[in-house]
Amino acid sequence: MVDGWEWDETLFAGSAAYYRRGRLPYAPGLADALAGALRLDGRGRLLDVGCGPGTLALALAHLFDEVVGVDPDGGMIAEAGRVAAEEALAGKARWVRARAEELPAGPALGTFCVAVFGQSFHWMDQDRVATAVRSMLRSGGALVHVSDLKGEVRDVAGLPHPAVPRAAIDELVRRYLGPQRRAGQGVLPHGTPGGEAAVFARAGFAGPRRLVVPGGQPLERDCDDVVAGVFSMSASTPHLFGAERDGFEADLRALLRQASAAGRFSERQPGTEVHLWWRDPAQPSPAG
Repeated sequence: MVDGWEWDETLFAGSAAYYRRGRLPYAPGLADALAGALRLDGRGRLLDVGCGPGTLALALAHLFDEVVGVDPDGGMIAEAGRVAAEEALAGKARWVRARAEELPAGPALGTFCVAVFGQSFHWMDQDRVATAVRSMLRSGGALVHVSDLKGEVRDVAGLPHPAVPRAAIDELVRRYLGPQRRAGQGVLPHGTPGGEAAVFARAGFAGPRRLVVPGGQPLERDCDDVVAGVFSMSASTPHLFGAERDGFEADLRALLRQASAAGRFSERQPGTEVHLWWRDPAQPSPAG
């Protein structure tokens, strides 16, 4: 957990509806890369811890008999259920509103062959959650930590539209919300923690094995996409702006129109970085 900051249930309040449109997807090929590395064959159970609106769990659902997503935000859980029904996956997906810190005692979810964290682990009491999740993995099971590939350059040279003006957007957010990054009812002056490898090792996991799923594919975004992306972030969820929310959105859209008269932006698909950890020192297949 971040020093000087405490989790509260407003962290992502009101942001769930913006995720599908606003967040850039994981790199194409992520599911295939995991299927190959873990020899997944459509059997077994997946636990997605901090599942949000089900983005990762649903993308991997075809690799398992059942996926279970856990998230403390009621809006995220509702959105995950809605999308699962829309994609005809409701029969193999279960969504549980709970904090990761409540695992494994409540709710009782059983055992899993794979547990995944999709850019969520940094919000948790990491040592406590890692130990709990290891206890929920069957022998030979794997923990999968997924994030955007750090440090890559994703310029839009040669693409038809301007880049999203991220520095200007960040400055606008600071003008409304102050210089320190907001997060729920608190602030994160130094950002969220890293050091996941040390945490997983302390919890008894073996590994890691690193996979990189390349991105770079051109993406086109419109103003609504960019606005949704801003409101999907913990540092700029809609409720943080209070009575100034509409004013902020109007200023944001004006900034975007100034950056692109056509209201179109080019981006490149981020690469995805994966670290695989095993419950046991031997690394048998978690499938089945």
